[in-house]
Amino acid sequence: MKIIDKYITRELLIPFTVLIVILSGLFSSFSSARFLAEAVTESLGIFAMLELVGLKTLIALEVLVPIALYIAVIIGLGRMNRDQEINVLRSAGISEHRIIYAVLIVAIPVGIISGVLSMFARPWAYEESYILNAQAEAELNTDRFQAGRFYGSEKSGRVVYIDSKDESGKEMRNIFHFVSKEGGSEILFAKEGIQKRPARGERPQLHLFDGNLYKLKHASTKDTVSHFEKLVYFGDDSNELDYKRKSTATRALMDSDRPPDIAELQWRLSRPISTILLALIAIPFSRTSPRRTEGERIYFYAALVFAIYYILSGLAQTWVEQGKIGSVPGVWWLYVLMSVVSLSLLFPNYWKQLFRSK
Repeated sequence: MKIIDKYITRELLIPFTVLIVILSGLFSSFSSARFLAEAVTESLGIFAMLELVGLKTLIALEVLVPIALYIAVIIGLGRMNRDQEINVLRSAGISEHRIIYAVLIVAIPVGIISGVLSMFARPWAYEESYILNAQAEAELNTDRFQAGRFYGSEKSGRVVYIDSKDESGKEMRNIFHFVSKEGGSEILFAKEGIQKRPARGERPQLHLFDGNLYKLKHASTKDTVSHFEKLVYFGDDSNELDYKRKSTATRALMDSDRPPDIAELQWRLSRPISTILLALIAIPFSRTSPRRTEGERIYFYAALVFAIYYILSGLAQTWVEQGKIGSVPGVWWLYVLMSVVSLSLLFPNYWKQLFRSK
């Protein structure tokens, strides 16, 4: 790599690195604040909540990376334009093609990283986050219950109270469980209990020892009382991890002909292309004038173009999901449009001469 190429790539990589750190930090902080506001720590615990924040941030990187590169190209080349460095390079014989080449040296590896994140890291992170959410929502997941507090669910009519826990949080003392059922209710009291961590696909299990089970009938006086030495209580499987295409492996999506799966697959495959094209579109917006008002106007247009792209990318995926557009052209029409826009912005004189010749 020549000195000029190294210099331009350095001017792009420095703001890109700073931006990706700042954007990731802001996203993580926002996610943490939202989870704390929703009292997720009571459901999962602080360490599991931090794990969930990390997974959400990993998922967001496929969007944050193209944004960071887009802004980095505008900032890096924009500074070189304002300081007249681009004019000096051009006077030394460095063409516009050479600058584009230097941008691609950065954009192509970043695009590959974005593609890897989208095709492999993203589905894994979604699957892990779905599992954590399912565990948090499981009604018999006593790991999320604090001792000395009542927990209820209006949906199932269930109320749970645990008097105390040991240091590990797995062994419990004096467990009270009430659930309202059709035609009656059920009250369970046990002196000791252990929460068994279910394997993937299994229902939550609560092992209870030395207790009584009261079954009350509303329509009759035939109530029953049972004493038990050990009782295994199974929770419902309503929170079992269902099929979710965002957590489906990319290879599995390739074998599917369902429109939602096709849309998800094309979204993942398009991430490297969109990252590279956004970097190319950013080059013309970096041609700022030393005058401040003109530079602010260009930045406004750059933000507007990115907003339009973001809206169109969502529409393209939605149209494929709903079957309004087939797998061909699928979402690819947007990137053909972006290619035309990038070429017209990068080489405006070529297009003018082309139309004049006609």
